[in-house]
Formats: sequence, C-alpha cells, structure tokens
Amino acid sequence: MTSLDKPTEDTEKTQSDDARAVTEAALFEAFGGVRGMVETVLPGLLFVAIFTVNKDLHISAIAALAVSLVLVVVRLVRKDTVKHAFSGVFGVAFGVLFAMFTGNAKDFYLPGMLYTLGLALAYIITTLAGVPLIGLILGPVFKENLSWRTRNPGRKKAYAKASWAWGLILLAKCAILFPLYWWANTAQLGWVLVALKIPPFLLAVWLTWVFLAKAPAPIDVFAEMEAEEKAAEEKKAAAAEAAGRHRRQG
Repeated sequence: MTSLDKPTEDTEKTQSDDARAVTEAALFEAFGGVRGMVETVLPGLLFVAIFTVNKDLHISAIAALAVSLVLVVVRLVRKDTVKHAFSGVFGVAFGVLFAMFTGNAKDFYLPGMLYTLGLALAYIITTLAGVPLIGLILGPVFKENLSWRTRNPGRKKAYAKASWAWGLILLAKCAILFPLYWWANTAQLGWVLVALKIPPFLLAVWLTWVFLAKAPAPIDVFAEMEAEEKAAEEKKAAAAEAAGRHRRQG
C-alpha cells in the first residue's frame, strides 16, 4: 500500500461508516425504535394477560385501550412524535370494537391480523410493480423521495430486496396466526401473537439495514432543490446588477 492509497481507503471507510449510521438513524426514525416496539406490544400483552386470568372480554379490552391512550398522552406531554402511538390506538380501538360487536374475544386480534396480511401483500405487489413499498416509506426519511426509481438503480434494487423480505416475513407470520385463530383459544392465540410481535419485525428491519447499508448513497433531492433555488436567485441578482450597470452606462 502506498501513501496515496491509504487516505483513499480511509475516506471510503469513513463514507461507508457514515452511510451505515445514516441508515440506522433513518430506520430508527421510520419504525419507532425501542419505544415504538413497546407501544406496539404493551396493549396486546395487557389484553391477553388480563383475559388469561379472568376471561372477561370487557375488562381486558378497556384496559388495552386505556393503556394505548395513556401512551399517546405521554407522547403529547413530552411533545414527541405521536404517529406510532396513534397507530397503536387505532389498532386497539378497531380490535375492541370488533370483539365487542361479535362477542368473541379472539376477534380483538383479527383486525391486526388482517392488517398484517394486507401489508404483506402490499410489499409484494408494489415490488412486482416496480415501486417497492419500503422505498416509498423510507424515501422521504432519507430526503431522496422517489429519486431512487429512475436515478439510483442500485438503491431501487436494495429497496426491492427489503420489500421482498418484509412481505415474505409477514406472510410467514400470517401462516402461523390464521390457523391459530380457528383452532386455538383466545389466550393461546394472544400469547403466540405477542411472542411474534418483535422477532419478525427485528428480522425485517435488520435485513433492510443490511440491504441499504450496501446500497449507493441516497440522492438528497431537497439539497438539490435548495441549490437550484440559490443558483436561480444568484442568476437573477446578477442579471439585475448587469441591467443596472447598463442603465448607468447608457
């Protein structure tokens, strides 16, 4: 290795480390991190724990909904982003309404299971259509919007791989849960569902990180627009200055 080679390799390593750090931060923001996972798991865990003890659908459902609302209030008080907590509230609310309407405690889980199935199909269908869903989700987070579709083929390929991973993992989860919905009792289904909340999610996030960490860097379209606006303003100012000089000379 020559003295000229080493700085280049060091620079490439630094850029690679920076890209990984940016990817980690973006995934953390997009999927809510540890706190988002807790907010996702806690209502369902409380529901199945209470129902396992007393078999009371109403108390279990009210407790799950109450803890979801508390999580939202805590975020509002702390002025944190509430999108993950709000999505949890809506999910629990639909589950509560479903279960109360049918009188079947297992139906508390059915809306979430149907959502998981729909999301799995969305990942697969959008990838087959050439617009992988994970790219639509993460594009704004990386400030690249849809530039990856036409200007960054390596990144589009990484998004396609990640979307396939999400779709297949969620389908595998559904393949476990839907038979249990028919064959298992409420407590059994609930505990399996709680157990399957985090591991598949972490696997999908990890695979997404692996694919994107090896992909080309995102194109910051916001920075490009700002640069274009600045260049246009400078051009306009230069034209005005030139016109002013022409008038003075005339």
